[in-house]
Amino acid sequence: MRIAVLFFAMALGVVAQGLDPGAILKAPTTTWPTYNGDYSGRRYSTLSQINSGNVSRLAMAWAFQTHSDALKSTPLEVSGILYFTTPDNVWAIDARNGHLIWHYNRPSPGDHVGNRGVAMYKDRLYFGTPDAHLICLRAANGTEIWDREIADVKLGYYISVAPLVVKDRLIIGTSGDQTDIPHFIAAIDPETGRTIWRWNTVPAPGATGANSWPDDEAMSHGGGPAWMTGTYDPELNLLYWGTGNPHPVLAGETRPGSNLYTCSIVALNPDTGKLIWYFQPSPHDTHDWDAVETPVLFDSEFGGKRRKLLAQASRNGYFFLLDRATGEHLLTAPFVQSDWAQGLNARGEPIARTDKEPQADGSLVEAYEEGATNWMAPSFDPETNLFYVNAFDGFMVYYLALNENRKAEGHQGGAASSLWSRSFLAAIDYRTGRIRWCRDGGEGEGHPGILTTSGRVLFTGDVSGNLLALDPADGHTLWHINPGGSLGSSPMTYELDGRQYLVTGVDSVLYAWALPASGSGRR
Repeated sequence: MRIAVLFFAMALGVVAQGLDPGAILKAPTTTWPTYNGDYSGRRYSTLSQINSGNVSRLAMAWAFQTHSDALKSTPLEVSGILYFTTPDNVWAIDARNGHLIWHYNRPSPGDHVGNRGVAMYKDRLYFGTPDAHLICLRAANGTEIWDREIADVKLGYYISVAPLVVKDRLIIGTSGDQTDIPHFIAAIDPETGRTIWRWNTVPAPGATGANSWPDDEAMSHGGGPAWMTGTYDPELNLLYWGTGNPHPVLAGETRPGSNLYTCSIVALNPDTGKLIWYFQPSPHDTHDWDAVETPVLFDSEFGGKRRKLLAQASRNGYFFLLDRATGEHLLTAPFVQSDWAQGLNARGEPIARTDKEPQADGSLVEAYEEGATNWMAPSFDPETNLFYVNAFDGFMVYYLALNENRKAEGHQGGAASSLWSRSFLAAIDYRTGRIRWCRDGGEGEGHPGILTTSGRVLFTGDVSGNLLALDPADGHTLWHINPGGSLGSSPMTYELDGRQYLVTGVDSVLYAWALPASGSGRR
C-alpha cells in the first residue's frame, strides 16, 4: 500500500523546483541539498546571521509533529521546501513555517531502526526502505515514479543510508546486521533505477583482499554493512565510504586475518566502482566497532605543506588523518580512554590485544559497547581548525559464545554487557590529534550530531535532551533549551528571505529555531 497525501502547495506559496547539481559543490547557505550539506562532510555553514553575539535570543520559529518514529534523518532544503524521512515515510513541508505540503507513506516489512534521509536529483527524490528497496518520487507532489528492489529483505537486508548524488548517479549502501549476509555499495541510474556498478565490501574468493580471510567459508558469512552516507571529492573524482564489522561479530577466532574490507575507509572511482585505496581503522574487529563514521574532507596544512586531507573519528576510539588522494596515513591518535589496542602497525592501524577479545568467562574492556562514537555526525570548522565529535567512554564485559565445534553461536558469536558509560564532546586538533577542549555530557548515552557555522557557533545536544549552542573555540555554553525529548538527528541550517533557520529533530518532532524579527541582524 502506498499513500501520498498532497496539500495545495500553490495555496501555501510554495512551488517545488529541481535541484541544481552544482549546489552540492558549495558550502550550504540558501540550500541544504544533501545529507551532510555538501560533499565534504564537514557539516559547516558559512551563514552567520545567528552568531555568538545574538544566539542567546534564539527562539522557536515553528514545529512539525510527524506522529511517527523518532527522527534520525537530516532534512534537505531546496527552494524553500524541507524533505525528510522516517522508515516508510517521506514529508515535504514549507521551510518558512512548517506547513505540510505532502506526505508519502509506504508500509513495509524489514528493520525499522532508522532512516537517514532522501537524496535529490533534478526534480526527483530518492530514499531507501526497510525492505531494501529504493524509491523514486516526484519532488513536487510525492507521487511515486519507480520502486526498485536493491537486495532481498528475506535475507536480512534493509537500507537506512541517505543516498548520495554524484554526477549522474545515486550512490547507496546496504544495511543489516542480524544475519550473515555480505554487503555492498552500489551506483544506481536515477532515471531508471538500474544498477550501474556494485562493489562488495567483502571480496569474492580469489579477489584482491580475499587472503585477509582464512577461507571461502569464512568470507561467506559476510559483514561490512555501509550504514552511513559517504563523501566525495569532485577534483580527484573519488568517493569515500566507511564500512561496518565482519561476521560473526564477536567470535574473531573463527575468521583469523584482517578481514578486508570490513571496518575500512575505502576510496572508490564513482564512474566504475573500482577500489583505488583503502585504510582499515579496525583490522580483525572483534568488538562491533564499525568504521562507518563520516570521512570528513578538507584542504589544509599538515607537516609544513598544504594537503588534501580526510579525517575520521572512528567508532574504535581513534582519530585518523589520511591523505585522501593516496590513502597515505598521516596521524592516528586516541580521543577516548581505552585499553583494547597495544600500538599501531606500519600502516597506522591499531593492533588489537588478544586478551581484550571476547572470552567465554568474560573480558573486561575499557570502552563502551556502542564504541567511542557512532552514527551521529561530526563537524570540522575551518576557522578553529578543530574536528568535533560526540563521544562515549566506559567499561564493558565481552563474552564469547561458541558451540562444541568451536563455531559461533548465531551471527554475533557472543554478547556484551555495559558496566558504566559517559558521554562528552571532544574538540580535536587535526594536526596533532590532541583534544583541545572537552565538554562533559553526563552519564549515559545520546546521539545528537554537530553543526558549526561561521557565526562562531557550534550546535549540538546532550544526554539530558538539551539543545546547545557552544563557542567552538573553547566549548562554553552560549545558549541552551530543553525541547522535551531526545535529539537523535544532526542539526542543519539554511537562510530564506533574509532569515537564518536552525532545524533539529527531537523524537518525532521537527523544530525550527530563528532569531526574533527584531533581533535578526548581525552583531
